[in-house]
Amino acid sequence: MTPATPDAAKLPHRPKRADARRNYEALVAAARDAFAEDGADASLEDVARRAQVGIGTLYRHFPTRQHLLEAVYVDEVEAMCRSAADLEDLPPWDALADWLHQFVRYAATKRALFEGIAAVDRDAEVFRASREAITTAGQTLLQRAQAAGDVRPDTSFADVGRMVAGIAAIPAGPEQIERILDVALDGLRYRSPAA
Repeated sequence: MTPATPDAAKLPHRPKRADARRNYEALVAAARDAFAEDGADASLEDVARRAQVGIGTLYRHFPTRQHLLEAVYVDEVEAMCRSAADLEDLPPWDALADWLHQFVRYAATKRALFEGIAAVDRDAEVFRASREAITTAGQTLLQRAQAAGDVRPDTSFADVGRMVAGIAAIPAGPEQIERILDVALDGLRYRSPAA
């Protein structure tokens, strides 16, 4: 299974030089933490400080807050897509269930990033490309589980994605969210009709 990734031509540029790439990756990691703690309005000076670079380095890589938000968002989408590919050695149901547990945590923590980007442009290309990549990764896992007879044949990833996104939006603690997801996944499993 090949991980789906958003169209690279439409996403933030990743530098090729080793030192620039290190700075870029440090800034994305620092921004991810800052946005998780303080929301999309986190201080860019704080992001630079966390990455141990100057504010000028941040602006060379990310001319606007929007560019930085998109880079963090895309990095998370790419990680979700890679994780789908990393699960291909598991039995189909285990791979799907594991990935959906990762997906619910991803969806719950990315709300601030989405709102920050969407405040500028809800139809941004980054959303379309990212949505397609996540759908491809999830659909691949779902179809594999359906082919193995583990998942109801009458569902699509659109159904499952909406279900998981809805669960992620429930105002509850992580343990309760995981339990609710387990209940929903139990309903997704295929059971032959009673004879």
